[in-house]
Amino acid sequence: MGNPNPGTSAETPRYLQIAASLREEIVERRIPPGARLSSERSLSQRYRVNRQTVRSALQLLRQERFVITDRRGTFAADPEAEGLTAVPRARRRTFPGGPWAPEAQAQASLAWEAPPSSLVRHLQLASGEEALVHRHVIVGREGQVLQRAVSWFSRAALREIPQLARYRRARDRHQHPDLRHLYHWMRQAGLEVVHQEAVGVSAAPTGGAARLAVHRMVSDHHGQVLEITDIDVSASWVYEFSA
Repeated sequence: MGNPNPGTSAETPRYLQIAASLREEIVERRIPPGARLSSERSLSQRYRVNRQTVRSALQLLRQERFVITDRRGTFAADPEAEGLTAVPRARRRTFPGGPWAPEAQAQASLAWEAPPSSLVRHLQLASGEEALVHRHVIVGREGQVLQRAVSWFSRAALREIPQLARYRRARDRHQHPDLRHLYHWMRQAGLEVVHQEAVGVSAAPTGGAARLAVHRMVSDHHGQVLEITDIDVSASWVYEFSA
């Protein structure tokens, strides 16, 4: 019972695999409506993961209305009454956002820099203090820049997210870091994440194309800012950020 779903890609985070396994059991009534689910400790032993990973899976199922939790424990909902299926409702969000096309190349880098003064307070930093910054560029077949993203991470993000905190060490700062699973790392850390985006269109210069500007602020359930990202997208490129 250690593998939640043998057909699931190894790239899929464990908490999503566990949620899919339990979701299927509820829909197929192997866990009948109203039945109490096993304890977090039992589920962590069953799936061979830590309890925080189990909590992240149960939190997702609560959001999807497959389970209900009260002071007595966590219970299966009635999928027919709720109109639920075992099929996930949407694709997973990836960081920093945008399509991944075979004809384009992604270039990423990490550095420590002092952020713009307008971001210092949000990132919980002192004036002049450096923050971890991630730059991500998508280049088209002809060498044109299709999308450019700059992300700043707060002190809280480095404290709460182990996979991100390791980039404090110089030896772990890869030349082409892959942070696509950042939002799943946040869930695994037990964070309930809130995304806020402001989107605008800049007028096209003479002979040029209009561009889409996206300003994203990601906070946890306590209102602490975790990440601030600015994305500049060519009008010839599709900006995509699935929930």
